[in-house]
Amino acid sequence: MKHPAPPIAPIIPLLVGMVAISFAPILVRYSDAPVSVQGMYRMLLTFLLMLPFGSKHFPAIRRISGKDWMLLFFAGFFLALHFLLWMASLTYTSIASSTILLSLEPVLVMIGTFFLFKDRASRLAIFGMIIALAGAICVGSGDMSVSREAVFGDLLSFLGTVAVAINMLIAKQIMTRVPSYLYSLIVFFVTFVCFAGYNIAMGIEMFDYPSREWIVFLLLAIIPTVFGHLIFNWLMPYVKATTISMSVLAEPVGASILGMMLFKEMVTHTQLIGGAFIIAGLYIYLKGEQQPKNEKITGAINKEQAG
Repeated sequence: MKHPAPPIAPIIPLLVGMVAISFAPILVRYSDAPVSVQGMYRMLLTFLLMLPFGSKHFPAIRRISGKDWMLLFFAGFFLALHFLLWMASLTYTSIASSTILLSLEPVLVMIGTFFLFKDRASRLAIFGMIIALAGAICVGSGDMSVSREAVFGDLLSFLGTVAVAINMLIAKQIMTRVPSYLYSLIVFFVTFVCFAGYNIAMGIEMFDYPSREWIVFLLLAIIPTVFGHLIFNWLMPYVKATTISMSVLAEPVGASILGMMLFKEMVTHTQLIGGAFIIAGLYIYLKGEQQPKNEKITGAINKEQAG
């Protein structure tokens, strides 16, 4: 499929997005506020930043069906669960381990699409998935020698990755009917409401924070969300989806480097080996996903003819 020409060279927003998403775990670490409060204000401020640019999309809200509103709610719920679990993982495990495990999202989405939509992956994609999962096991086993807390943090990061994979599976169903801007705006607001409800239910203070914390909340909304994920969404019509997926793999690399520079968190041998396996596996997986869909059909026909 031929993509339209973007207003600027794609490499520029791609680089901006790759650097921006790498700052997410760094900003989470700099905040002393509960992660549910960080997540709540990250979503609220992103929603408010997006709101002025949505006037042309608002009429489409009336065309959203009841079923799609339910899907939008669940997408927001699982996005909130993702942020809650993943951001909490940074309290227990290293930035490197947490972000390396987070990069397994495409593999979990592939597994989900197989069971939900019977969307079969190529052999190359499955091979890449196996390599990536082996890397995740390597990271987890290495952290077992560090502490139980580190393993607990790895588990939180993995469960957070499962939650965001479910969010992506819901998006796969609904984005054909709801414009991407409206999808993001509504889901971000639902995520904010979920966080607010959680904070109220748990009796967590939501307002009495020093100015430093409010700056971090704002930076979480602006840097990794607006200049990261929203830029990647904006690029979707102009570049291949696999290009975006490969760009997201920059997060564990960039975040690990920043973690070493700012928090003196040195990357261990098992993190390095496991991370290399995960990134290599995801690269192979994405290459496999690029194969033409009719390749499997052709292979099946040839096999039948041969038999």
